[in-house]
Amino acid sequence: MMSISNISLFLFAVLSAVNAFTPGLNSMRTFGGQRRGALSMAKDDGMTEEERAVAMDKAMKAMTSFSNKYLENTCTKLCSDKSVPAVVIKGLAEHKVSLGAPLCPCRFYDDKEKEAKDGYWNCPCVPMRERHECHCMLFLTEDNDFAGEETVITTEEVEELSGGMP
Repeated sequence: MMSISNISLFLFAVLSAVNAFTPGLNSMRTFGGQRRGALSMAKDDGMTEEERAVAMDKAMKAMTSFSNKYLENTCTKLCSDKSVPAVVIKGLAEHKVSLGAPLCPCRFYDDKEKEAKDGYWNCPCVPMRERHECHCMLFLTEDNDFAGEETVITTEEVEELSGGMP
């Protein structure tokens, strides 16, 4: 059985790889955050580093607030290892800035822009809304083995536990 910290590291590695090398945004990101092979404009293509940092700060706060409210409204809990939801919230914020929608960061997409417009995998995704199934482990039901007791995460925790701002 994998420990929570191993799952957290695995999820972080998967999210980093997906965000770094997925051509779904019609561009590919390197680990340095630079784009290569762009075929169309992302929402953040014309932003300076400072503008993107401001947008990310705003999106991180918005996605953290949304997550806390959704946890309350659905009577769900955070993962006992808060680095898991922190990484997911950071991924949602990055997609909010780059795509204009909080597309689930835990999945692979052939075309992220199309998926964001479709809305099925925008957080909260259809499986979460319909069946309370969150494969990202952001919103966990009490019967989930990884569910902790906490139902609130702060923006500061998200930044610290997800490795800081991009």
